[in-house]
Amino acid sequence: MESPIERPTKRQKGFYSGQSKKHVLKSQVIIELKSRKIMALRHGKGKTHDFKLFKKSKINLPEIIKMLADKGYQGIVKIHENSATPIKKPRGGKLTKEQKKYNRELNRLRVAVEHVNRQLKIFKILSYPYRNRHKRFGLRSHLIAGIYNYELAF
Repeated sequence: MESPIERPTKRQKGFYSGQSKKHVLKSQVIIELKSRKIMALRHGKGKTHDFKLFKKSKINLPEIIKMLADKGYQGIVKIHENSATPIKKPRGGKLTKEQKKYNRELNRLRVAVEHVNRQLKIFKILSYPYRNRHKRFGLRSHLIAGIYNYELAF
């Protein structure tokens, strides 16, 4: 998930995300699929790739946990063997019907993460440009995640 920020006056190159074509702070959300509770949050600058942010966070997940990720996490099998990512289309080729079916089934499960991102973005501090100190962004997003988890309990 990316939260927009105002353009920094210094060292703005690290915050510029080519993915969304603006300056952002990046948040990585790890949820438990059945309960949709947020298990972990990690933060980084907009330039940081999603998979690099995951490796840098050094989250230790037990091998029995099945991990579902998007196409940005190709190669996660080397770190976590019980993981699944969509199959990428080969350059100049096409996916077979079985591969398309696999991707569709995986995305049906993974859509829960996008729903959690939407619920977090309801708190406007994550969807509108963040104008506070960047060091406190992690604290504020953790507080919002705590409120979200609290609301799930009731």
